[in-house]
Amino acid sequence: MDAPLVLGIETSCDETGIGIVRGRQLLSNTIASSMDEHARYGGVVPEVAARAHLEALQPSIDAALAEAGVTLDEIDAVAVTSGPGLAGALMVGVGAAKGLAVALDKPLYAVNHLVGHIAADILDADAGELEYPTVALLVSGGHTSLLLVRDLTSDVELLGETMDDAAGEAFDKVARLLKLPYPGGPEIDRAAASGDPTAIRFPRGLSRASDMASHRYDFSFSGLKTAVARWVEQHEAAGQPVPVADVAASFREAVVDVLVTKALDACERYGVPRLLLGGGVIANKRLRDVALERAAAAGVSVRIPPLRLCTDNGAMIAALAAELITSGRRPSTLAFGADSTLPVTEIQVAEDPDATAPAPLTARAAS
Repeated sequence: MDAPLVLGIETSCDETGIGIVRGRQLLSNTIASSMDEHARYGGVVPEVAARAHLEALQPSIDAALAEAGVTLDEIDAVAVTSGPGLAGALMVGVGAAKGLAVALDKPLYAVNHLVGHIAADILDADAGELEYPTVALLVSGGHTSLLLVRDLTSDVELLGETMDDAAGEAFDKVARLLKLPYPGGPEIDRAAASGDPTAIRFPRGLSRASDMASHRYDFSFSGLKTAVARWVEQHEAAGQPVPVADVAASFREAVVDVLVTKALDACERYGVPRLLLGGGVIANKRLRDVALERAAAAGVSVRIPPLRLCTDNGAMIAALAAELITSGRRPSTLAFGADSTLPVTEIQVAEDPDATAPAPLTARAAS
């Protein structure tokens, strides 16, 4: 069949993402961020995010269509993030996608945000085919997950996830402790550039031998954040200046160490010599460098989608839907909503048992 032309909508957090793909070809990737509106609060405010999505959706759709050089009538399917994410933010995207699909009489695919981050990789024309199985480490502001991907459209297993703060949240909270601006990730990175990552030995959460039985691939950064807070408080109480660069570098090193160690352990345990990195925190250069260095030593190849596709975006949602269509999956019904805790094993939501998969585009054109 010809490659499907899919419009994807992503509104799981604070970025309104509209992407258009033709199969695995990226045509447009429009992102409107409300980050500046949240900066005054030091973190994402769900109600503010939802309102920003409402205001940004139509202009973002128009911009994506213009960039792709297509019209709504030419779209073959609409895709949307059903979850996980912020419930109010997700509702805006879900409502818009349903309205578009009904108005255009096009099939609708409700998909998983986390699996979408994996699908972003297939939009890299220079990366070659994604081989299975692969271990995927997804690190973002709201999620830290380790997955075993046997097939993008049908078999994704959750190996472990964060039990409290996600890595991105920990960066934001530690940045606030160090009186650095929001968002914390880039600010910690800048401060750490002149710091010593070995200056302070901060704890590596869930990495002790006693954790291996039940939490081998789970993550916890709350204790690390608390350890940084206690360290800073003690120095301030003693009237000593806080070495911001050293604290930032040592904190970052603790996060990176845990992420890379657990990901490579999963590769070894499951006999998978491939690791895919995804999510907005992958923009952290130290994380990428350490992962590449340690993976090479372990004989593991590393794939990283283009950084512009690592943050939340609609193109990854469209790409996942295009893969579902190509594999013969039926569209979703309208009987789905925003699911803030959607498990990663649910790649597509509410697949219609009575529908048929979209016909090959050549056949539809002929009719």
